[in-house]
Amino acid sequence: MLQAQAKEARGLEIRLATADDAAAIAEVLFEAFSVNREHYTPGAFDAVTPTPEAIIGRLVEGPIWVAELYNEVVGTVSLTIEPEGLYVRSMAIKPSAQRMGIGKRLLDVIDDHWAASGHKRLFLYTSYFIPGAKELYEKQGFKWVRDTAAEEWHGTLGLEMDKNIA
Repeated sequence: MLQAQAKEARGLEIRLATADDAAAIAEVLFEAFSVNREHYTPGAFDAVTPTPEAIIGRLVEGPIWVAELYNEVVGTVSLTIEPEGLYVRSMAIKPSAQRMGIGKRLLDVIDDHWAASGHKRLFLYTSYFIPGAKELYEKQGFKWVRDTAAEEWHGTLGLEMDKNIA
């Protein structure tokens, strides 16, 4: 259904998630990260694909947004406050809705929230094996900070990226 729609996401709405969205968010995360499942350790895959119950618990840790395309949740991103700054967690777009600009729109919402938050740093972790992720983040102003060791995150290599307010 979504693949037949225009490359631009004209029917897209970004909004704050509620507990009623937990199952749809879990589905988006599972579909998006399953594409590269062979690159994750079991622990890392479990971490990136939380259950709906875990997502409900995350609602108190920071804002979660969903991207709805014609009333179907097709993307999500969330933030938490960490000692190092605002942490972008669990950004994912369903494979059928990728390459429509939804990731950029979600990151624009994150940027707006960050600008109003008073935090100086916005950071995230990603993996080189997720096609286009590093490039998307770079287009949004994130810079490579360092490669992360497998011991830091469930045996899976990755990289840290951030951007700072001067």
